[in-house]
Amino acid sequence: MTDFTSLLQPDRGQPARTIHVVHPDAFNGWLAAQPQRTRTAVAAHRLTGKAGNRAVLPGDGAEDWAMLLVCDERLDSPWRIASLGEQLPEGTYRLAEGEPGAAMLGWLLAQHRFERYKQGDVTGPRILLTGEPARIDDTVRLAAATALVRDLVNTPASDLGPAELEAEATKLATAHGATLTVTKGAPLAQGYPMIHTVGQAATAARAPRLIELEWGDPKHPRLALIGKGVTFDTGGLNIKPGSGMALMKKDMGGAAHALALSGLIMAARLKLRLHLLIPAVENSIAGDAFRPGDVLRSRAGLTVENTNTDAEGRLILADALTKAGEVNPELIIDYATLTGAARVALGPDLPATFSNDDALADALLAAATQVGDPLWRLPLWDGYDDMLKSDLADMVNAAEGGYAGATTAALFLRRFVPATTPWVHLDTFAWRPAAKPGRPKGGDALGLRAAWALLKARYG
Repeated sequence: MTDFTSLLQPDRGQPARTIHVVHPDAFNGWLAAQPQRTRTAVAAHRLTGKAGNRAVLPGDGAEDWAMLLVCDERLDSPWRIASLGEQLPEGTYRLAEGEPGAAMLGWLLAQHRFERYKQGDVTGPRILLTGEPARIDDTVRLAAATALVRDLVNTPASDLGPAELEAEATKLATAHGATLTVTKGAPLAQGYPMIHTVGQAATAARAPRLIELEWGDPKHPRLALIGKGVTFDTGGLNIKPGSGMALMKKDMGGAAHALALSGLIMAARLKLRLHLLIPAVENSIAGDAFRPGDVLRSRAGLTVENTNTDAEGRLILADALTKAGEVNPELIIDYATLTGAARVALGPDLPATFSNDDALADALLAAATQVGDPLWRLPLWDGYDDMLKSDLADMVNAAEGGYAGATTAALFLRRFVPATTPWVHLDTFAWRPAAKPGRPKGGDALGLRAAWALLKARYG
């Protein structure tokens, strides 16, 4: 993983090149106040003050230059100078006016590369100076957590199965003195039957398991953090077409978010009793794969008629949610790459957010806006609960007709959450289909920073 630790440094007046970040509305006034050589350079580049305009500005000497970026991003946007973090040559930089603030994160992430399989261009570090040194450590940790999500999601299933998710949890537990418990084999089949059933067709090397990590003072409020860990999803016997299966290495994106958020919580030593749960499976096809029409028993005792083996994520989450609720958490958060319906409704950038608690939802959405990690709340509409009715069992796992697919999936999960426990479910894409500054195409953390800001404010 990229080492971010040296890329942000306290500004002690050391030599550095200057970056001018100018809003389009202020461009003409800024230009009028510049020396003639700057105005000449701007004219030579035919800059008009449009957002995205940029130019190298000459200084007094041959090696003396500064950078101009015309930018209409908010001052508190993490991505305000991310394009420069990607493109500038090796060196040390400072902003001409103000502090980088939240933009330090984008500067770091712009220099992250996933190079496990392909070496990129070798470039030296771009160091950013800041007069807010107290923000450096937190920003570096957040960048590392985001990079962890990206790296895990980008790793193909050939190199990342349930055992590798367990290994990541083991690293976290070792680093922070947490307790790790892994349930698999007969104990999994007996205690978490839906997790076992979904993963039973995988090879022995990719056997299903429930990974649990506990950390913190038992006297502190308990947070249950759950991440869907389907390391590859064929769709099961309701097999996906090739186009639908192409990105299914990312179906463990919920687990990646939960691991990264757990690391942030423990590193900051929030006043929480953390309970991380990752149901880790591969939804494979074999002679013992579960079938459409099978009736599954859950840890909660409820029976589920399986109407679609490609709606497997909610099955494994249900058993994990049940376990989480048995120890009376103050709050439950789950992350899952759960439904295509959420992507149809909201596109790739906006995790669909469901909650049984309005105050919790409002606080989370406010935190998301504050840190520029957008979420969009969708309803747990009680009127659609009837869509989960079954003639054979307590419920089906996938409603007929395809209506409100993200909502009916969330309603299914709600049946396994204690009614009085505040809960939020984030149906995230965990993937960026097109590159943006600081955000390359591929795996990405969507909804991580929002939840982190909420938890830090509540339990820091």
